[in-house]
Amino acid sequence: MSATPHSVVIGAGIIGLSCARALLREGHAVTVIDRDPAGDKASFGNAGGLGITEILPASSPGLIWQIPKWLADPLGPLSLRPAHLPSLMPWLVRFLRTGTKAEVARIASVMAGLLAPVYDDMLPLLAELGLSRDLHRVGALWIYDTEAGFERDAPAHALRRRHGIEVETISAAEARRLEPALAPTSARAVVTPQWSHLSDPKRIVDRLREALMAGGVVMRMLDATAIDGQAVVTAQGERIAFDHLIVATGAWSGRIARLIGDPVLIESERGYNATLPSPGVTLSREVIFAQRQFVATPLEIGLRIGGAAEFAGLDAKPDYRRSDALVTLARRYLPGLDTRGAVRWMGNRPTTPDSLPVIGRSPRRRDVVYAFGHGHVGLTLGPTTGRLVADIVTGRTAPVDLSPFSIARFA
Repeated sequence: MSATPHSVVIGAGIIGLSCARALLREGHAVTVIDRDPAGDKASFGNAGGLGITEILPASSPGLIWQIPKWLADPLGPLSLRPAHLPSLMPWLVRFLRTGTKAEVARIASVMAGLLAPVYDDMLPLLAELGLSRDLHRVGALWIYDTEAGFERDAPAHALRRRHGIEVETISAAEARRLEPALAPTSARAVVTPQWSHLSDPKRIVDRLREALMAGGVVMRMLDATAIDGQAVVTAQGERIAFDHLIVATGAWSGRIARLIGDPVLIESERGYNATLPSPGVTLSREVIFAQRQFVATPLEIGLRIGGAAEFAGLDAKPDYRRSDALVTLARRYLPGLDTRGAVRWMGNRPTTPDSLPVIGRSPRRRDVVYAFGHGHVGLTLGPTTGRLVADIVTGRTAPVDLSPFSIARFA
């Protein structure tokens, strides 16, 4: 290894950039390669929330019985393109096996430890970027349409409380006092005070990329197609030599991992949203419509209505009817909503069947470190993941047990 180690990071989303930042601070020369470093990414098209309450896996006991109902509902939270089902099956089988009480408890414990230092890692980054005022620590409001829906989520909220997450049950009337724009149709509500949201997630990603380039990180618009020895081979015919390789290219990371010989179950859980520039209603915090599985977040650029999960593969064209369906749903809960000028978006959330990210060395190569698969908490865990990757690369003992996040669990 050279006197100044050279780390190559594949991926310029929030995870890859956070890894680059952490390695730069360790004295590494860092190159980031991405097919479009400044282009559209899940990192800045998300709902903008820091979801430190999100310790539970997406799979849960009894979920299998809800899936047909969701698929049949044109306004439902889930869609699946039939042509993708054969490819999805191995992931889906593992996903359904995760939905046991014991597995949910195990994963919640693991994720609680990973998410605990989020603010310790995020606040310094925002201060460095001059964006401290972009973080709004005002909690989140969860809305339930029915008592039955509230009761179904009670075990999940109880599990959160056991891991130190504040969950306060309030009445529907109290919820409307907090957010007067809400329609008087809900039955119950929950407040999670430790939640927060950002003014504009894209601004953080853009500012971080610019700061890294100013600090000496080399940003290359290249598409990695092979790993040959200690070099990344690109579609453009270049070879980028490395001492350490960090794979952080989101939903595309499985393709790189397979080049190295590491099998992984990773899917694009395609998320949709619509951002309303002049919504005509005011929210003070992120509102989570728990039974309908979508959110509304007040961003500086407008009200973002986000959610939905579509499984169609990485290469399928977006179906923006999913964005339109979210807007239709939002109008039921926010009757004064002005939907004119809605900006529709789709992004590829990198999702593992057990909802745990992949963070750790390749079992085959000590010079390759994985950092992907964060699902709905990529923005939340960006700086924390960067710090952990730096610990791995430098040989320090990480402050949390990283074995549950190893790619070896898919072998």
